[in-house]
Amino acid sequence: MRITVTKRPSSDAKGAAAKAPSSGSRYPLTVEVSDSATVDDLKLAIAKQVKSMYPDRQRLTFGDKKSVLESGNALAKYAVSDGDTVYIKDLGPQIGWQTVFYIEYLGPIIFHYIVYNFPNIFYGEVFEHSEIQRRVYLLVMGHFVKRELESAFVHRFSHGTMPLINVFKNSFHYHMLSGLNLAYWIYSPATAHGTPLAAKLGSPLLMAILTGVFLFAELSNLMTHITLRNLRPPGTRVRRIPYGYGFDIVSCPNYLFESIAW
Repeated sequence: MRITVTKRPSSDAKGAAAKAPSSGSRYPLTVEVSDSATVDDLKLAIAKQVKSMYPDRQRLTFGDKKSVLESGNALAKYAVSDGDTVYIKDLGPQIGWQTVFYIEYLGPIIFHYIVYNFPNIFYGEVFEHSEIQRRVYLLVMGHFVKRELESAFVHRFSHGTMPLINVFKNSFHYHMLSGLNLAYWIYSPATAHGTPLAAKLGSPLLMAILTGVFLFAELSNLMTHITLRNLRPPGTRVRRIPYGYGFDIVSCPNYLFESIAW
């Protein structure tokens, strides 16, 4: 069947007449797909004609109610038939969610490493780190390495991409707050070796208890992530209700356990 693809007409705030696509626009264009085609087939057909519009960059709607054509569904589900018009919106440059996670968690690893190993840059002096600072450094680095490994081997994403511009906003929290800000205060001379505060916090019993709680929470967080992963078969966007460890207590035990760890 033949389907016309164009941008949805827009009108100004005063209700002026709908604006048609400019003469220099690539739209409208006509694509041909089979009668049993899916939304993904239609997106691929569009991408063949407009190279920059790869499938993840497209948002397709149909009808006056602006029904969004969701990937994975047949066009027949939305009653799209031969000769119909489908409207396209350019979502802009995209970046994969997995890549976003890699970038987010890499920032704190870099900042903690630099602040811990080069204190003269941030504090203007060189000093010996206390036992509590060394322990926290190892735990924090372990946490973010764990998150990187989970991004590679555990997480399954319901959406393949997100707008590229959002990676900067998403990364601010991790790079600046969990990274530079957290590292600056943890590894400061105030808790360095030989200070009264380091002596109090460096109690072997206290560090053993806090380390045990942290490791328990991190392991529990990993277990909930594995539970969520197993709910979604590879290559699908299936959503199911999780049960089991942690989920019988709260709705989002992964966040609960991460909060306990911090």
